[in-house]
Amino acid sequence: MATWNSRGLRGSSLEDLINHTNEKYRQEGLALVQKIPTPITPIEIDKENSTIKLAYFEKKSTVDYIGAVQGIPVAFDAKECSSDTFALKNIHGHQMDFMADFERQDGISFFLIYYTDRELFYYLRFEKALYFWKRMTDGGRKSFRIDELEEDFFFSSPNGLWIPYLGCLSKDLEMRNVK
Repeated sequence: MATWNSRGLRGSSLEDLINHTNEKYRQEGLALVQKIPTPITPIEIDKENSTIKLAYFEKKSTVDYIGAVQGIPVAFDAKECSSDTFALKNIHGHQMDFMADFERQDGISFFLIYYTDRELFYYLRFEKALYFWKRMTDGGRKSFRIDELEEDFFFSSPNGLWIPYLGCLSKDLEMRNVK
């Protein structure tokens, strides 16, 4: 069981908080978003404890979460960052390709980034992620700084128990409808 710390995610992992948030949204009828398991092939199994001791990834995973929010398809990935500079090596080309394809099908893609030192969350719109990605592939910076991000998409956890990302999703949708 997780321990209660005085700072940060209070002993829970980012994934646990997102899963809890998604369950809360499901119960309230706001969204149905599921964690996508990474496909693995077990190599060594401890039959006595029914656990996998050694495995390998079958293929590259796409994103961490996929689902629907009020009828809108969403796909997102969760990342953590311990400094004010986010290294783009933490995002993989196949993830960007999947998100681009998802967007072409009228879905909404984004990243949820937890800045651990600041105890702050950031909703990185796909369009902004693509800007940073293209900058890198064109020979520019291989990272982005926190001061390059859109201020309206930072948020915190109100009680350290869930991550209210739907507000930022709503802002993202408003920006898309303005264009």
